Amino acid sequence: MCAIQAGQRGRSVVLLDHSKKLAEKIRISGGGRCNFTNINTKPGNFISANPDFCRSALARYTPQDFIALLQKHNIGYHEKTLGQLFCDDESEAVIAMLRGECEAAGVKRFMNCEVGEINYAPPEDGQQKQEQHRFHVSTTRGEFNSASLVIATGGLSIPKIGATPFGYHVAEQFGIPLTKLKPGLVPLTFAPDDWKPYADLTGVSLDTIVSFGKQSFRENLLVTHRGLSGPAILQISSYWQHGQPLHINLLPDCDMLALLTEQRASKKLLSNYLVLWFSKSFSEVWCAQLTEHNKIENKPLNQYNDKERKQIAAHLHDWQVIPSGTVGYSKAEVTCGGVDTRALSSKTMECIAVPGLYFIGEVVDVTGQLGGYNFQWAWASGYAAGQAA
Repeated sequence: MCAIQAGQRGRSVVLLDHSKKLAEKIRISGGGRCNFTNINTKPGNFISANPDFCRSALARYTPQDFIALLQKHNIGYHEKTLGQLFCDDESEAVIAMLRGECEAAGVKRFMNCEVGEINYAPPEDGQQKQEQHRFHVSTTRGEFNSASLVIATGGLSIPKIGATPFGYHVAEQFGIPLTKLKPGLVPLTFAPDDWKPYADLTGVSLDTIVSFGKQSFRENLLVTHRGLSGPAILQISSYWQHGQPLHINLLPDCDMLALLTEQRASKKLLSNYLVLWFSKSFSEVWCAQLTEHNKIENKPLNQYNDKERKQIAAHLHDWQVIPSGTVGYSKAEVTCGGVDTRALSSKTMECIAVPGLYFIGEVVDVTGQLGGYNFQWAWASGYAAGQAA
């Protein structure tokens, strides 16, 4: 996106890519159909130490702008849940579109190109920034000199398709600070002994509200052999802090205290009653854990007193679990944290202390929620830098 914009402005652009395959992250996204944006995009859908940083770029390149680009290329798309937009055909259509736009803008592209050394000569007084070559980049495909250098290398997530810490190393070389890095949009794990009762429930899916702090998401939760996954968990994982509990409302559409009170004459076991909403296996394991940790027995509904009914309802609406960690960058969709936004111009993505050096996309401390937001940040930040570099 950045290369397209700069090329269309008449700049001489070279795109250096260490991968052998073009845009693998686009190709695998959205189950192969590329969840390319979200029509509900707003600054509140992004996490950053500076929540306002993303406002300028998002306002100047919107989901409608990217949709217009798709329409120009006759690429069909459709909306799924929560404003997520997907290609009708495979992700390759978006890759081909962007490749074609680059070629039309005169962008030269070198694939399988390893960058060795980057040298920088600060601008001299009185010279316009685009009049001199300040960056010298040594690569396996030759030597390159440029007035501007844009780092669009992503984060640490999914190393098997090429993720590396290259962008962070460039930032460190130039003294640009980084915020703390961690896997985001990632399944959560639990200590094996703690999770043992649930491990056999792999594949069980529940409609829940998962909360941490002031943030909550209502989507499906998925039980895995190591912990929890599914959209609700991936969303909250970017906010979750190690050692802290997650709050899970297992029955967001029910008033369980009222329902249990209505059933106070019933001789049905609690676990058998809960199969109205849960699988029998999950209901039995959950009730067994309720007994073990909260001393509330799984017994006929008519044997509970008012206090016990309140406790059961409270645990169903606020099931608290403490993950031990995440499955790591190998399965994380994004990297939280990155180049400190205080070091960048929010309008152009240029480093304040290093004229001509830009950082865009996931390498920056701006992380979108699940559902097309990270692609929109890529397009918007790329557009912003491409208009200035």
